[in-house]
Amino acid sequence: MMGASVALAQRKHWVFDMDGTLTIAVHDFEAIKRALEIPVDEDILGHLAALPADEAAAKHAWLLEHERELALASQAAPGAVELVRELAGRGHQLGILTRNAHALALLTLQAIGLHDCFASAYVLGRDEAAPKPAPDGLLHLADAWQVAPHELVMVGDYRFDLECARAAGACSVLVNLPDNPWPALTDHFAVDCWALQQAL
Repeated sequence: MMGASVALAQRKHWVFDMDGTLTIAVHDFEAIKRALEIPVDEDILGHLAALPADEAAAKHAWLLEHERELALASQAAPGAVELVRELAGRGHQLGILTRNAHALALLTLQAIGLHDCFASAYVLGRDEAAPKPAPDGLLHLADAWQVAPHELVMVGDYRFDLECARAAGACSVLVNLPDNPWPALTDHFAVDCWALQQAL
């Protein structure tokens, strides 16, 4: 696998998913789908994108307010603060790629005490790049940092993060699960951010 060819400890360009990766996952996606009348087997952002403009705007507004409440109450995932601060201390480039909104990602980083580790320009939400699993956000950051996409590490807790990394040619790291349900998409696996930090 292209992404696994360089040891993690040597990598200097790190991109993190937000919810469930740097934070303890609190989104109840089934409840959100019920509230927004979205079929349980459909992707929330994909469904909203296909709606008529007025209906989509109203549902996006509800989603944004719901997510704002969650952002303000965010708690860091085990080891996340220590991992990010170690990477920042090494002078590595750090970015966020989330399906959440940019402003709410910044609120979340503030809530968990990591806002000083990420430049706002490198915090990409659903309005700055096509949502994962599309690779657009990773390609944008690679361009901004003037590195090849395969030099990036994408850290996440879900299949979309891994598929995004694979599509961009980046290294994928899966965290915060007891085991790895997507081995074919995963270059590295760590049960939590503590374990990932130890691997460095």
